[in-house]
Amino acid sequence: MVTELPITGLPVGGVNPNVIVCGDPARADRIAERLEGATLLSHRREYRAHNGLYRGLPLTVCSHGIGAPGAAIAFEELIVAGARAIIRVGTCGGMQPEIQPGHLVIATAAVQNTGYGRESVPDGYPAVADPALALALQRAAGMAGAQVTAGIVISRDNFYAGVDAPATPDYSVLSKARVLAVEMECAALFLVGSLRGVPTAAILAVDGNVLETTESVETYKPGREVVRLAVDSAIACALETLRALE
Repeated sequence: MVTELPITGLPVGGVNPNVIVCGDPARADRIAERLEGATLLSHRREYRAHNGLYRGLPLTVCSHGIGAPGAAIAFEELIVAGARAIIRVGTCGGMQPEIQPGHLVIATAAVQNTGYGRESVPDGYPAVADPALALALQRAAGMAGAQVTAGIVISRDNFYAGVDAPATPDYSVLSKARVLAVEMECAALFLVGSLRGVPTAAILAVDGNVLETTESVETYKPGREVVRLAVDSAIACALETLRALE
């Protein structure tokens, strides 16, 4: 009898050791299209998972939704179900002048600005990618000729602005500290990986620059062509990284 995990519906033992995760279920489908013999493994809530082969390597692709708490559930249950290395392919907003739409960012660590992090580990505990996996992503991106920068990102909970609360990050200060970009799930991934002893890393396509943007909710278009191409490049780098490590 196959045991399904309670939130994601993933079958225990049904997830391949090498896993790519992403926020959007549609992006999980898009990644699965690059796999040979891809089959739908499970789909519950925002968690949509496929199994398949990439150049002979068994892989699992799974979406994790938006935000740290729900994403952390996906990461935890993927590991219980069999994951032994996880790479996130996502998007982010640049926080340096050179980090513009179409650029790729490899997150080596994440500033924690999430409730999930505060409830999971003591203050001061770092959210850090696996060094070897992050370096392998850098090599893959370099071989692909991608415009890529590796460094620190910030993970936060809010997508839409609230009031000026103490926990609201000051992007100008973070930019001076050489934080490259802002996103929402890398810190959770790195924390789960560290706590469970599983290598994790992330490669992100830049879809805007938070220091320069004049975009509103109505004009923000993360699906435009330059971003789509960058996401495709990030997917290719993640796939090649996992294959090269086998």
